Amino acid sequence: MKRIYLFLIALIGTLHSPLSTLHFSMGSSLFAQVSVEARIDSLQILIGQQTGITLEVSCGAKQLVELPVFQSGQMMTGGVEVVSMTAADTTKLNDGKRMTVSRKYIITSFDVEPLGDTLFSIPPLKVKVDGKEYLSKNLALKVYSMDVDTVHVDRYCGPKDVMNAPFAWEDWRMVVWSSILFVLLCICIVVMAVSLYTGKPIIRIVRRKPKEPAHKVALSEIEKIKSERTWAQEDSKEYYTQLTDTLRTYIQNRYGFNAMEMTSGEIVERLMDANDEDTLNDLRELFQTADLVKFAKWTTLINENDANLMTALEYINQTKQEVDPNQKPEEIIITPEQRRQRATIWTLRILIGVGSIVSIALVVWIIYRIIDLLR
Repeated sequence: MKRIYLFLIALIGTLHSPLSTLHFSMGSSLFAQVSVEARIDSLQILIGQQTGITLEVSCGAKQLVELPVFQSGQMMTGGVEVVSMTAADTTKLNDGKRMTVSRKYIITSFDVEPLGDTLFSIPPLKVKVDGKEYLSKNLALKVYSMDVDTVHVDRYCGPKDVMNAPFAWEDWRMVVWSSILFVLLCICIVVMAVSLYTGKPIIRIVRRKPKEPAHKVALSEIEKIKSERTWAQEDSKEYYTQLTDTLRTYIQNRYGFNAMEMTSGEIVERLMDANDEDTLNDLRELFQTADLVKFAKWTTLINENDANLMTALEYINQTKQEVDPNQKPEEIIITPEQRRQRATIWTLRILIGVGSIVSIALVVWIIYRIIDLLR
């Protein structure tokens, strides 16, 4: 019984083995099959035009494919020239089990019959897959020639020189706008420079000498009048005018009130709190004599003029105020307006510097761009 059972099993296996073998063979051949296809983009071209030939190889994903290589200018066949070719492009298929490798060849033709069209037969392209050669199908390319009127040859012009490209706003737009910006920037720099160098200078903190004391100024003027007393008798009015003006200026600077605009009586009355009676009496007599000479045409003698000159000297010496030798020089304090002026000037200087740098960079770029466009 056991032998019969084993016999049946062996018989069934024998009956099914051809189908299994067939299925395995078909599966193996499916993945090991290699196909080569070549197609041309256009079967007809005009002489000098170009068309493309696409070569595709379908094979297993792990197989090694070698596509034909042509150099630029190399003849694919007599009369058909290869212009260029692309890099090989690989595409995976069937979940990565198969692949397609393709490459495109750009071809052209200049070799045609003088008075007719030419049909070229492109031989099969050779492909190696794992070292084994495969061939594509034959291709055909028809090249048409140009009709030439050999009778009216004067209708054909000779060769033309190199023509300049037409003006394109897109190419020159940045140059034009940059040039306008450069001009505006230069105008701003000039305006700022004029404002900077024609405006008022900054008042800085400086030290200056103390103001000369009032008595020194007055004594200097008295000495000048004294040196010119030769004309005092001839022109007493001018003499007493200078003498009283010197005293009025001294009193104004010494006591701080506007003695130049006051009468003699008002001045003496104002000085009653600051001077003693004897000093004021002498000063009063001097002013009265001066008023008589100036307004009443009073005539004085030389000794009287000298006495009044000495009275003025004595009054100045008696009332003068000595200056402390350790007094510090006065300082000029910058006001808020002057600070704003200084800040404005420094801002103008910085803007002029930055504007100058930007202008130089802009003009260099404009020149470079113009040369590049005209090249």
